[in-house]
Amino acid sequence: MAIRTYRLGSAREAGEGVRLGTVRHPPRGVKKENHAAEGFYDAWLPELAPSAKLVKWYLEEPASEARWAKFAKAYRREMHEPERERLLGVLARLSHQADFAVGCYCEDEDRCHRSILRELLAEQGARVGASP
Repeated sequence: MAIRTYRLGSAREAGEGVRLGTVRHPPRGVKKENHAAEGFYDAWLPELAPSAKLVKWYLEEPASEARWAKFAKAYRREMHEPERERLLGVLARLSHQADFAVGCYCEDEDRCHRSILRELLAEQGARVGASP
């Protein structure tokens, strides 16, 4: 049992389990009842997405290592809010009982909050599987 990451809309991997969308907005033009069938997510957890303010700040200037580092630090700070930290703890514990995947729209996982989310879950004691 473990947590994986994935890109929303991608083909499902064997053993991936339930897909959790960790984005602020559902996919445009896709009916709610089709989110799972079209590879987006089985359940939506916008509480694990970075804030709109943080995403806007990050996208205002060209990406750089320094900017990414500041984004990562700010996102980690957001995830340490009590409600979010409790949710991370629950997911970490569930990872010992079930397979599931957390996902986002970003193409490059190395520059996506889901890579940080993977680290945060591991820090909470989650069983983390290989990324795609």
